Amino acid sequence: MKVLEGIRVLDLSIAMSGPFAAMKMADLGADVIKVEPTSGEWQRHAAAGGAQGNEVNASFLSLNRNKRSLSVDLKSEEGGRLLRELVATADVFLQNYRPGVAKRLGVDYETLKALKPDLVYVSVSGYGESGPYAARPGQDLLLQAMSGALFSAGRPGAAPTAAPYFLVDAFAAYSAFEGALAALFHRQRTGEGQLVEVNMLDAIIAAQMQEISVRTVGGVRQSRSEHIHAHSYIRAPYGIYPTQDGYLALSFAEPAVLADLMRDPRLAGYEAERDGFTARDEISALVEENLRGRTTADWLETLGAAGVWCGPVYDYDQLMDDPQVVYNGSFLTYEHPTEGTVTTPGFPFKLAASPQTVERPAPVNGQHSREVLSELGLSEDAIGRLAKDGVVFCGTVA
Repeated sequence: MKVLEGIRVLDLSIAMSGPFAAMKMADLGADVIKVEPTSGEWQRHAAAGGAQGNEVNASFLSLNRNKRSLSVDLKSEEGGRLLRELVATADVFLQNYRPGVAKRLGVDYETLKALKPDLVYVSVSGYGESGPYAARPGQDLLLQAMSGALFSAGRPGAAPTAAPYFLVDAFAAYSAFEGALAALFHRQRTGEGQLVEVNMLDAIIAAQMQEISVRTVGGVRQSRSEHIHAHSYIRAPYGIYPTQDGYLALSFAEPAVLADLMRDPRLAGYEAERDGFTARDEISALVEENLRGRTTADWLETLGAAGVWCGPVYDYDQLMDDPQVVYNGSFLTYEHPTEGTVTTPGFPFKLAASPQTVERPAPVNGQHSREVLSELGLSEDAIGRLAKDGVVFCGTVA
C-alpha cells in the first residue's frame, strides 16, 4: 500500500510551486485531481526553454505525472457547483491564486471549511496572503533578488547572478508538501482540518538558515571577492575554477595540501581557518593560476587520490551519462499518449516498503473529466450536456 493511498487532493494550482507539491503527493499514492480551465492550464501551452511538445510542453509534463485532469469552467454556476461537490470528497485542497481570487471564485478556506470541516487547505502565495507586498507578482527571479542570497557570491561591483533554475519555486513546493503532510498527520490524530499558508518569500528565507544566521547571530556581513569564490561565508578556495580544457569544482581544500599537489610553495604559508577568509582573494588567485595548467581529468585524479574534495562540472547531457546517476536511477522514462517517450527527473527519495511509481503520465486536458464526474454520480447524458454547454471539457484522449 502506498503512503498516501486513499487521500484525495484537488490541485487548482498553476506554474511550478503548487503543481510540484501536488505531484509529490501523487507520487506517494494520493488521488490528485488537477482541476483546470476548459482551455487547460496556461503552462500546457507555454514553451519551456523553447521546448515545444506536440500538445503538452516539457515543464507541464515534468510537474503533473500521476494526476488526473478535470477540465471545468469554475466561473460558471454549474462548474462551481461541481467543484463544491468534489470538495466534499477531498482531503486536501491546493491553490496558488493571487490574493483575492479564491474568494471571488468561492473556493477560499472559510467557504470550503463550511462544506468540509476536516479539509486540509493549502494556499501558496508569493509574499503572503496579506501585507504590503501581497499584490506583488510572486515570480522566482524577483524573490531570489529580494532574498539577500545574490550578494553571497560574485565580484564586488559586478551585477549579482541568479541561480539558473527556479530555486524559490522549488523550496516553496517542498514547503507546501511538508505542510500538507503535517496537517494530514494532525487531522489523523485530532480529526481537525486546517489552513496551511505557504509563501515563497518565507520559503527562500528559511532555506538560508545558516547564511542569514551568520549575519544575525555572528554579526558577519556578506562580502564578495575579486577572485573566484562561490560563497562569502565559506573559506577559500571554494568555487568553480577553469582548467586547461574545462572547469573543476573545488571545496574546502587545505592550502598546505594544495601546495604539495600543485608544487607551489606560495600556498604553503596559508592556514585554512585563519587565512581562508582574510586572505581569500590571494589564495583563490594562486589556486586558479595552478588549475589552468592541467586538464580537468588530470586534476580529478591527482586531487581525488589525495582526498581533496573536488568534482566535475557537467552540462545536462553529461549529468545523465554519469555512472552514479545511472546507478541511482535518477531519471525515469515513460510513454505519453501525445508526446511519446518522456524522460524526466525521478523521485528524490525512495521508500522500501511502498515505492513510488509512474501510474499515470501527465494528463492531457480534461482526460479524466468523464471519470471524475461519474464518481460524483453524474450520468453520461448529464456529462454530455455539461460538455456541450462548455461547463466541462472531456479531452480528446481516451
